[in-house]
Parts: sequence; structure tokens; C-alpha cells
Amino acid sequence: MTAIRYSLLDIAEGAGVRSRWFTVVVLVAMATALPARAASVTVFAAASLKNALDAAVTAYEKQSGDTVRVSYGASSALARQIEAGAPADLFISADLRWMDYLQGRGLIQPRSRRNLLGNELVLVAPVASGVKIELAPGVDLRSHLQRGPLAMADPAAVPAGIYGKAALTRLGVWDSVKSKVARAADVRAALRLVARGEAPLGIVYRTDAAAEPKVEIAAVFPPDSYPPVIYPAALIASAKPDAARLFAFLSSPAARPYFEQQGFKVLF
Repeated sequence: MTAIRYSLLDIAEGAGVRSRWFTVVVLVAMATALPARAASVTVFAAASLKNALDAAVTAYEKQSGDTVRVSYGASSALARQIEAGAPADLFISADLRWMDYLQGRGLIQPRSRRNLLGNELVLVAPVASGVKIELAPGVDLRSHLQRGPLAMADPAAVPAGIYGKAALTRLGVWDSVKSKVARAADVRAALRLVARGEAPLGIVYRTDAAAEPKVEIAAVFPPDSYPPVIYPAALIASAKPDAARLFAFLSSPAARPYFEQQGFKVLF
């Protein structure tokens, strides 16, 4: 009987072990069958990138399954938000200055930094206005501002405004028009003033003019009248690892068409 009891105990214990192993196998199988956890990445980007970046991000989300949140605004305002601790993973500025600002404070990953895009500065007017201006030194720009202001991003801090002031200064007309300037929070806000007919002229990027059907280009600023418009990008120092995948996509041949279709000069 003793021998029989031990045999039955062994059988019972064996069944229990097999049962536990079966449970483990099932759990492992269930875990591997579940889809990988989708990542969530936050991008802070210059307002002028909106149309192109929205299209590129949509393509990336479909390909990766990740969720990308993009906050658009003036590069200056976004840089200060990052400095204050805003939870960004990737920053794309409309000029080198504000990227330098963050790098100098140790807030980006320097080795990730690269120049993504280039742009041009133009003067826009409401569509069908028929306004055409030759932007030569000493141009009489003020005579075109009798019915409203010159819309431009804040020249004290916002890249598009800084470029615009530099160009007007180089042409020798800043002093004659500065009192007529309507300082917008960012370049898209300046664009909207012209599109709504609230300003007869505005200084924006060529890509902004292409994105807004209610404006037309009245003039193109001479390239040597302002510093090159360059969009640098970099991972934030505290960026989630998943952000590197998005950054790699945005700087790859797959993303080029989205930027080129909006008129950007691709630098990668």
C-alpha cells in the first residue's frame, strides 16, 4: 500500500507540474500574440512646417503604429517652453539661433542635431490684388501700406520676423515701414492677417504662400538680403527612445516628397 501511495502522489505531482507548465506556455503565447505597445512621441515644430510635417507624420503613424503629437508655434516660444520643462521629444526650429540656445543650455542631444530644410522669404498680398513689387534697394514699400499694416512675425524674436527685418534693413527701408508693422505671434499668424484682408502686405516664407490659397506672392526678397533660412532639428536631451525612429524617418528619402511638395529645400 505504501508503494501504491507514493506512486499515486508522484502521479498527482506530475500532473500539477504539467498543469503549471501548460499555464506558462499559454501565457507566453498570449503575450507574444499581443501587438507591440505603440509609442507616443511629441514634436515641437516651427509654425511654417505645419502642412508638410502633418503629411509626413500621418505617413509615419500609418507605417509605425506610433502616435505623434505636434505642437506648432514660433521657434522662440517653443524653445522657451522646452527650457521651462515642456515634455517635447524632438524640436524642429526655423532658424539656427534657437537651436543654439537650447544646445548651449544642454537641453538637446548634440550628436543628433542636423539641418533638415531650407526656405525663402517672400512678400505676399491678398489673392487677385494684382500687387507686384520689385524689391530693390530703396523701394517705396510704405506707399503700399496706406490701407493697412505690414504683417510679419515679431522681428524681436521670431525667426521669420528676424529674417524679414534683416531683409528690409538691407534694402534700406526698415526705418520707413517699422511703424506700420503688425507684429504677429508667428509666421502663420502673419499669413492669416493677409489672407483675411486685414493687411495689404505680409512677409512670410515661400512655403507659407504656397499653403494659403487666399494670398499671392507680390515679390521675392533677394537671397543676399537676409541670412539663409535653415531648419535644424534635434532630439531633446530627455527624449523617449522611440523619438529616434520618428527622427530617422523625417530625415530619410521616404519623407522628402512631403517637404518638397510644399516648396521646402531638402538639405538631407
